[in-house]
Amino acid sequence: MQNEELMGIRREEEMEMSDDDMEDTHDPDDSGPVAQVEALKEENDSLRCQLDAYRNEVELLKQEQGKNQEHTPPQHSEEDTIRQQQLTFLQQALQGMQKQLLKMREEMKQREAELEKSVEDKQQLELQVQSLKEGLESLKKTRTPQPETSPRDDRGSEESADQVNEATALEVVSCSQEKESLPPEKIPSSPVYSEREALLVGIISTFLHVHPFGASIEYIFSYLQQLDTKINTGQVGALLGRLPCTFRQELTGVGASLEKRWKFCGFEGIKTK
Repeated sequence: MQNEELMGIRREEEMEMSDDDMEDTHDPDDSGPVAQVEALKEENDSLRCQLDAYRNEVELLKQEQGKNQEHTPPQHSEEDTIRQQQLTFLQQALQGMQKQLLKMREEMKQREAELEKSVEDKQQLELQVQSLKEGLESLKKTRTPQPETSPRDDRGSEESADQVNEATALEVVSCSQEKESLPPEKIPSSPVYSEREALLVGIISTFLHVHPFGASIEYIFSYLQQLDTKINTGQVGALLGRLPCTFRQELTGVGASLEKRWKFCGFEGIKTK
């Protein structure tokens, strides 16, 4: 609307200027200084009107440009908002990764400490096992040897040996008869069948003694396998099960972390007896 008004003002000014030109052409006598001054005034007024019109046009253009700028900033603001949201999300993700990294470092330190402790326990166990082996070797060496017989006492020794054999045979027969006469539940039996099993019991007792919270059958087997490659898990489990006063099995954990562990209870067994 304002543009149309400006165009109308221009047309009116041009028509007035054309009328003035026509009047100037029809009245040649009025070409004096006064007429020239009036003409200059009118021309000045027309120029002022044109200047005002141009100013109005400039103002209109500025207003239109301002309106366009008012419409465009929301797009920029939306883009800035999206970028700010993305930046916030990335910062949160970075903070989460930093926290996770710190947690993993703490867990690594704890596992390193546990590993160092397990290495120390292993060294201590190896020393104890070595001392046990040396003790067994010394016991084997310190057994009383059989007295050597001289040629003169051969006959007497043979006779005494025959007498001893007869006596032991009678004792074995009598013992076997007594065992046969006793009911099965009263026959005394040892839970340890051999010296090898006795050695295993000592090693396992030492191992569990330095693990007060117990250990699984797999953990015990993995340690014993380093000392005896012929052993298997079934033998270890059977040996532990035959000694309820020395070893006790307990359940630890909850739900999926439920685990069976063996503990050394030999001191408790001595107290109860």
